[in-house]
Amino acid sequence: MVETAGGGPGDGAAEVLDRPLPDGVRRKVVQIVADGFGGLTLGELPAQLRQYARFAPNRRAKFAGNAMAAALETDPLFRQRIGEKFREAQPEMAGALDSGSPPPAADPLDVAAAAYVLRPTGWVKLVTAAGEEAQRAHAERADEESRAELERLREQLTQAKEHNRAEIERLRAELDQARKEAESLHRKLRAALSDVKRGEAALRKAQAETEAIRAEGQAQVSAADSESRRLKARLGEAEAALEATRRAAREGRSVEDMRVRLLLDTLLDATQGLRRELALPPVSVRPAETVDAVEPGRMTPKDIAARALSENDPAILDQLLALPQVHLVVDGYNVTKTGYPQMPLEKQRLRLLGQLSALAAQTGAEVTCVFDGAELVAPVLLAPPRGVRVLFSKPGVTADELIRQLVRAEPPGRPVIVASTDREVADGVARAGARPVASAVLLKRLS
Repeated sequence: MVETAGGGPGDGAAEVLDRPLPDGVRRKVVQIVADGFGGLTLGELPAQLRQYARFAPNRRAKFAGNAMAAALETDPLFRQRIGEKFREAQPEMAGALDSGSPPPAADPLDVAAAAYVLRPTGWVKLVTAAGEEAQRAHAERADEESRAELERLREQLTQAKEHNRAEIERLRAELDQARKEAESLHRKLRAALSDVKRGEAALRKAQAETEAIRAEGQAQVSAADSESRRLKARLGEAEAALEATRRAAREGRSVEDMRVRLLLDTLLDATQGLRRELALPPVSVRPAETVDAVEPGRMTPKDIAARALSENDPAILDQLLALPQVHLVVDGYNVTKTGYPQMPLEKQRLRLLGQLSALAAQTGAEVTCVFDGAELVAPVLLAPPRGVRVLFSKPGVTADELIRQLVRAEPPGRPVIVASTDREVADGVARAGARPVASAVLLKRLS
């Protein structure tokens, strides 16, 4: 419907479009505004469009399309200026629209957009006709595309049916083959299960035989280890005796002479008159010095487990220490772990050696303190106190073995006292002729 709003007949500016502007026409109108936009000064532009003045035409049409369309519809002066720029750019199209006869070869959308901007007489009809033409063209294109799409879908359906038939045949053949293979696999599986059961039975039998062989082997290894330790102990004693023999030979006397000499000194202490009559010189070498061990200052001993306490009368120890030429051998860590295990090892050694030094000064007995050095890894900063011999066992040799070597090194008849709560040590030194005393007895005596 075309209405007139003021003005007389033939006034195109008074015509009003009573329907939305077709999309195709609107795009053409926005492009016309974007092309003529750059020819206007900033003052000639509406306020809402000035921010797009520096944009390129394409960016202007993209970002300011709605604003330009609205300004063209509501601002007659802006529309007039855009129309003037369009007349300068396309004078033929503008002249044809003014004369009422648009170019027949022109695109209807271009004609409708130019008419919408210039507003000649009958511009609403041109815009409406262009919209209807665009709709018809769109409908025809949609019909053609639909027919083409339908043909394409029909061809695809035919191809899909043929492909499905071929695929079904192929799958049937594969299914038959899979069934045959499954039957074959079932037969093989049953045979394999039978083999597995036989293998499991054989495995259980082999495991039982292996356990029996392992137990026998462990027993043999244990026996071999015991024999090896015994042979190592005997070898160590032999090496110690050899070293003592060599040392005694270097000093011009034999080990047996030294043992006899010490035994004679023992008898001299028991019989003072015979000592004065024979006038023998004092003993300069002690049997304990012939036992090979690690000297203080070279290595640090490791801790050993504490031993059980044994309550006895310390007066027995006083009586034993009163014997002539008595030798007191102390299992060092056994005593310290019994008496004060909470102290560090270094302080345990210092405390025990200080007390043994005082005991040696009081009784005049020969005192030897043995510490376990089987796992020594660092030097021991230790100065042996006066009157006390301090020994550390070699790596691979326990303090118990070193104590037994010291006892065996003494001549028969000399009183030897061993202070240790270790039952194995006590039994071993008792068989060698020494007198075992519990660590608790020594601790009571020292305190």
